[in-house]
Formats: sequence, C-alpha cells, structure tokens
Amino acid sequence: MRRRTFVQTSMAAIGSLLAGCAERVAEDDERTWLMPEEGQPHARTWMAFGADARIWGAELVPEVRRNLAAIATAIARFEPVSMLVRPGELELAHGLVGGANVELVPAEIDDLWMRDTGPVFVRGASGRAGVDFNFNGWGDKQEHRRDAAVARIVTERAGVERLRTDLVLEGGALEVDGEGTALITESCVLNNNRNPGWTKRDVEAELAYLLGIERVIWLPGIAGEDITDGHTDFYARFAGPGVVVAGLDNDPDSFDYDVTRRHLDILGGATDARGRRLRVEVLEGPSTVRETFAADDFAAGYINFYVCDGAVIAPEFGDPVTDPATRATLGRLFPGREIVQLNIDGIAAGGGGIHCTTQQEPAA
Repeated sequence: MRRRTFVQTSMAAIGSLLAGCAERVAEDDERTWLMPEEGQPHARTWMAFGADARIWGAELVPEVRRNLAAIATAIARFEPVSMLVRPGELELAHGLVGGANVELVPAEIDDLWMRDTGPVFVRGASGRAGVDFNFNGWGDKQEHRRDAAVARIVTERAGVERLRTDLVLEGGALEVDGEGTALITESCVLNNNRNPGWTKRDVEAELAYLLGIERVIWLPGIAGEDITDGHTDFYARFAGPGVVVAGLDNDPDSFDYDVTRRHLDILGGATDARGRRLRVEVLEGPSTVRETFAADDFAAGYINFYVCDGAVIAPEFGDPVTDPATRATLGRLFPGREIVQLNIDGIAAGGGGIHCTTQQEPAA
C-alpha cells in the first residue's frame, strides 16, 4: 500500500525547466550528482514505523509492526538503522526494536513506505545530498500530507542538502547501477497522475542532472492494478553493474503474468550506459503462500529484497521450492553477503515488501 499535491505544468514551463537543467550542467559541472548503486557502502538505513489502523486495519497493524521490527533488527546487525516514529508510539517501537542498533526519531508520519517518501541520496563533488521527488501519494491515491515532508525531515537529520525538482516519482520506481544506467517503469513515472505532459526525454534530462543517469531502460510496467502503478522494484533490480535480477510471475490469472515476460524480453536485448549487454537472472514467484494473511493485494514476489552492508534481506513465503531457490540465487549473485530471509506476510498483505520499507543513505 502506498500513496498528491502536484502542480499542473505547462509545456512552456517544462521547456524552461529543461533549459535550466542544461544551463546548470554546462555551467556548474561540480554540481552534478550520481546516485550510488544500493550495494555500495551505507552510512545507515532509514525506515518508518508508520503502520496505522486507518490505512491497514486494526487486525493487520500488530503483524505489520512486528514485520517492520524484524526488518529493522535484521539490518541493524550489519549497519545502523534510523526509524521515524510518531511521538506517541516511541515506547511501543522501543519495545520491539530497542537496543538493536536502531535509532528512533520522533516524527509525524502517515505510513511506512520510506522507499517512496524518503529522499533519494546522491553524491557529488561538494558532498552528499538528498533528492526530494515530491511524494504525492502515488498519484493522489492516499492521504500523504505528513509523508510529503519526510524527505525534508530525513535530509535535515542526515545533515545533507535537499535537492528540489518539479519531477514527481517515488524511489521504488527506479533502479540504478551506480554507473549511469537506470531501470524505470513507464506506468508509474510517465503517468498523468504524477507528471502530466512529461515525455521520456524530459524525464531523462532531469535525471541526468539529479542522479547522473546516462541511459534509461524503460520497462512498461502496468498502471492501475496496484497503488504504485507498477513500481520497478517489484519487477527488476540491479545485482551489480551489468547484472539484473528480474521477476517472473507464473500464475496465468495474475495481471503480472504477461508484463513480467515483456520485461524479460526487453532486458534480454538491452545494453547499459557502458555498452554492456545485460546478464539477466530470473527469480520465479512462489506458487504457494501462507494462508494467514493471504489477500487479493498480497505481494508474493522475491524481487523486493534489500541490499545492506554485508547482507541481503529478502522475503520468504513458505514455498518449499521457490524460497530455497531464491536463497541460492541471491547467494550466487551477492557473494560475501549473508542472505537473511524473513516472514513479512503482514507487509505483503498490504501490497509491499522489504525494499519498500527502506531507504539507504550512502556512506560519506
């Protein structure tokens, strides 16, 4: 489950914006930025203890909170975690994660999806910064007044500059290899509920400055079937430069059945910013899940893992075939990192996963 206030932008205004981008790149090279690949060293992981009964329902909230605590404590074995918590829930959060290398930061928040609400961290010649991509509730689908301020809260707390843009997107909508290549779903970023009037070229020009992107591999995604309109981090992820791990949905009744096959075809013929043909590894989704929290929106896929210092934190769904197969594939793709699989069925019941709840802050 994820989640408005964007300004309608005229084509003339967009033209002016892009001209400004070109100017600042040409005149101030030291102000260009690069988004590091997730597997590079982190200063910390950011999360949000934001499950609320108004959104999640009273029955699901306790399990979701336990899942968040399990993710935070698993990551905290390998690197510090900073977690935003409503002031009235600090004691509750401390009882679940206290003493586990997890810093609790009082903040008013709406929900728990730090990947989408938090800043996208970048590095430049002048140091680190965080891009505020104007979280708008996944195209005004959910209340987000407080979550729209999370990028500002996190950048201030991290002591880095907050970069502003007119582009609206969520961190879950893009994947980067740290060497100038990005994977982006059209269904999300080119959606009129985020960026009316923007073209692929417009988006690419802005991301070239903000994230150092030289080549975008556009995946179609699928709009309207989930609240995110098809985030990239449920379909395909970089496992390092030149290597992509992509999901395959084998349920013919699933709306993702056809689109995951289209993605594999596109990725199989794609090259990255360095001219390399991508090596594509496939993770098949589970054929069975535990029944306790199974629901229509249950996000049963393995692609939404998180890479932290020394480990990969990944889901398991109780499938005796695909759970161990996923562990083996991730172990091969991420040698030297511990593979930690967690039951996150409460979060999955809300349409999300481990990656959705996290945002990495790269090391200085």
